[in-house]
Amino acid sequence: MPTSVLSIVPRLFSIGCAACVVVLTLAPCHADPTDWPQWRGPQRDGHAAPQMLAQSWEQKAPRLKWEADNVGIGYSSMSIVDGRLYTMGADEKNCFTACYESNSGKRVWKTNIARAGVGGDYNRGWGGGPRSTPTVDGDQVFVLSDIGVVAALTRDTGDLIWKVDLVADLGGGIPKWGYSESVLIDGERVVVTAGGSKFMVALDRQTGELIWNSEGTDAKAHYVSTMKGSFAGTPYYVTAAEIGVVAFDCQTGKKLFENALSGNGTATIPTPLLIGSDRIYHTSAYGAGNVLLKLTGGSDAINAEVVYLETGKSMENHHGGVVLVDGVIYGFTKANGGNWMAQDLATGETLWQEKIRGNKSGSIAYADGRLYCYNDGDGSVILVQPERNEWKPAGQIKLPHETELPRDRGAIWAHPVIANQTLFIRDQDLMFAFDISR
Repeated sequence: MPTSVLSIVPRLFSIGCAACVVVLTLAPCHADPTDWPQWRGPQRDGHAAPQMLAQSWEQKAPRLKWEADNVGIGYSSMSIVDGRLYTMGADEKNCFTACYESNSGKRVWKTNIARAGVGGDYNRGWGGGPRSTPTVDGDQVFVLSDIGVVAALTRDTGDLIWKVDLVADLGGGIPKWGYSESVLIDGERVVVTAGGSKFMVALDRQTGELIWNSEGTDAKAHYVSTMKGSFAGTPYYVTAAEIGVVAFDCQTGKKLFENALSGNGTATIPTPLLIGSDRIYHTSAYGAGNVLLKLTGGSDAINAEVVYLETGKSMENHHGGVVLVDGVIYGFTKANGGNWMAQDLATGETLWQEKIRGNKSGSIAYADGRLYCYNDGDGSVILVQPERNEWKPAGQIKLPHETELPRDRGAIWAHPVIANQTLFIRDQDLMFAFDISR
């Protein structure tokens, strides 16, 4: 067992007591059907759960329900489950996870999980603090700090169950701009990219013990969050890094397939999109562009064949993510100085691009027939009707006020969240909730 793993309770009084703890941990939670329990929503694809939302903000702008300050330094987004909001932040000494009432912004609990990152840990010239979003599953919350501490907490009270240091315990390495992945929970496995010879690891959700580490890959971790897919009866975990898209068997950690085209040596960040059972779309910046892969073969040997690779003036998403709606990819590209754009999924053709002055990047989400485009420079959220042939805005709002914390070279990079007919947006130590109900 890794030396920093904490037992669930101090040396459980008996086997019977241990069984009780497990039963309690796995008890189902009664979440709202419109919750947003993890990074990029219920399916990790940027789509919110179905809910009735305003289709235009032009005649009536969303009402500010609440705002919260002292949330902490960092770029973590938020997860919403059963009336609670979970996020991460840092102060001068500690990296922490915090829980708030999602209808009021009142803080419920705050738990330190690691020391705060410092300049010697990674390049903080674009801002410090945690970059990951908590994953809420059952009665537990799972988080990853910027220096690589994975922790499991109780959902209701924030009590620390266990923590593991990916660097000290598993031989990983802090990426150049800090660990940024949001961990994937798959049954009893906590899946995260450590980097190094144990590139991807699966930890036991109850104890933090190592179940397996990936085989056949020795590479630095980048900033991508893992997705789970299945092809030809074989479930796999897929991520990306400088080495491009790479996938591993869920049960053993054995490498199944790899494709280098959408990786880059600087910072590979966006989460892959899984389309159907046999296609994977991935994009990254720094000249990488985007690729559509088609899986072929069978359970004994899976191949990732290239349908297309588009570079240059196509989608070159930095870190705001992309969404797929009715066969069209939407997101922000760094191409042509930075633009919102639409791309045909099947062919890779660029359909349109739209420049919003003063913004160099943007993050995106989709809910109830509308795109939510959050700009990193002016703090505006533009409501957009997705169309193949044109940029079609339907109103916008802006941050009521921006953080007073120094950004260095960073910007507004926390992704928007839509849950319970509410839009949640963050700028460092500030969080805002807007009523977007229909």
